Formats: sequence, structure tokens, C-alpha cells
Amino acid sequence: MAEKLELIAQRIKTVPDFPTKGIPFKDIFPILKDPKALAAVTDLFEEHVRNSYPQVDLIVGMDARGFLFGPLLAQRLGIGFAPIRKKGKLPGSTLSVAYSLEYATAEAEMQEDAVSAGQKILIIDDLLATGGTLCAACALIRQQKAEVVGCVVVVELKYLNGSDKLKPTPVFSLLQY
Repeated sequence: MAEKLELIAQRIKTVPDFPTKGIPFKDIFPILKDPKALAAVTDLFEEHVRNSYPQVDLIVGMDARGFLFGPLLAQRLGIGFAPIRKKGKLPGSTLSVAYSLEYATAEAEMQEDAVSAGQKILIIDDLLATGGTLCAACALIRQQKAEVVGCVVVVELKYLNGSDKLKPTPVFSLLQY
């Protein structure tokens, strides 16, 4: 496990002042260029989910980087994947919720039929900062009367206390800064 985490950590770049001045952006895209690093992320997520959430019914991924890891994890687990996207990107009837980021505001949407009442949902994204995006995802899933069993992310910026906003929903992160 430590070897896989080290490989992943070596691939993450910090980009200063992106998208706005003062934000030290954690760029996970170099993970995608390295098949071993991408496999390490998927392996560690799969191990965590199998050990902690054997009852999970569906993986829900956040636009856009949750889409990079979510389908891989869902396929490994033999379950489905559903997206939460930025407003106006999904066809058909949708539910939406507005939320705040550390540097902007946004609105997230999910198709009304993406999850079913009573399903146990695991949310995946690349990074947890202030918690706004994942809180919005939890709200959308709960609007559909499904249960959020947990959230998984590659990187958690602990100093922004985003996981506090998600309580009592558990958060699992591979790397913390």
C-alpha cells in the first residue's frame, strides 16, 4: 500500500495561483499518463470500498475529474456509475443544487432517474477542498431518497476542513495535504 501511495504522490503536481491567485491547485492529470499510477489509485479505492462498503449499489462521480476514476472503480466492483454534472450538461429531467467552491459558486445536476430510492451510493471525486462539491452531491442523492454511504477522493486538502462539512458521511482520501 505504501508503495502505491508513494507512486501516486509522485505524480501529483502543485500549480500555484490556479485557477485564481492564492490557490495551490493539485493537478492529478499526471496520474492518468502513468498506467501504474492509475492502477494504483483504482486498486487502493477498490480495496477500501470492498472492506468498508461491501453493500454499495452505485458509484456516483463528480464532473469532471470524478469521471476519470469512477467508471474504473465501478467496473472493478461490478456495479454501475452515474454522473453529477455542471448545470445544463445532462439531457432529460434533472435535479439541481447550488453550492460554493473555495474560489467560485456553481450548480450541479443529476438526472432524476440516475439513482433509485434506497440505493447505497458512494461518491467519488479527485479532490476534497472546502467540501462544497461533495455536499452538493450528497444533497442531490438524498433528494432522490438514496443513501450516501461515503465519499472517496484521491487528494484531501485537510487545512480547508471540507470533511467537517460532510459529517456524518465518512470521507476516505488517498493523500492528504
